[in-house]
Amino acid sequence: MEQVGKEADSRMKPRIMMTVPNLLTLIRLLAIPVLAYLIYAGESYQLLAFLLFLGIWLTDMLDGYIARRFNQITEFGKLFDPLVDKLFQLTTAVMMCAIGKLPVWVPLVMAGKELFMIVGSLVLLKRFDVVVHARWYGKLATVLFVLAFASLFILPREHIWLSHFIFIPPVFVSLFAYVCYGANFLRLRKKNQQRDLTGGNEF
Repeated sequence: MEQVGKEADSRMKPRIMMTVPNLLTLIRLLAIPVLAYLIYAGESYQLLAFLLFLGIWLTDMLDGYIARRFNQITEFGKLFDPLVDKLFQLTTAVMMCAIGKLPVWVPLVMAGKELFMIVGSLVLLKRFDVVVHARWYGKLATVLFVLAFASLFILPREHIWLSHFIFIPPVFVSLFAYVCYGANFLRLRKKNQQRDLTGGNEF
């Protein structure tokens, strides 16, 4: 029984495989603190910050393409990649808020939603051995957030009030994704409970 438990536990923990996509994701992770510094450093560094911001985003698309094209999709990558994406977005939001280019409600909404997603993903992995994959609504929210953040780099200071409206579409889609992921979690939980009851009736 102890051996079976160890085998089941090992299946629940995605193995770390340093494929090219995972290596690119690691590079993105290491670039995030540099981006935070450049954003906070002031207007003279905004061009460098913008270029690094675009580089991180393009690298994200590149590692996804490589993973699908060359069959290098791993369970670890399915967790690692979206986790770095969330850190990328939250870091950008917090630093933009710190320099006065973003209203505080945006990072607060993002942090609340991402905290729920991380906890929910860990629960699904631990209890049901399920890795949460990004759905179309999650990907759409990510694209809208990236475009909104990109606009902050080029938006003049006198028009910074527009950020209140620029972030309404991505926040709305993000909350929609939050509801959809929550509904999927409840549906999966109910399905597993029914399966457990059926299995118990067979004995």
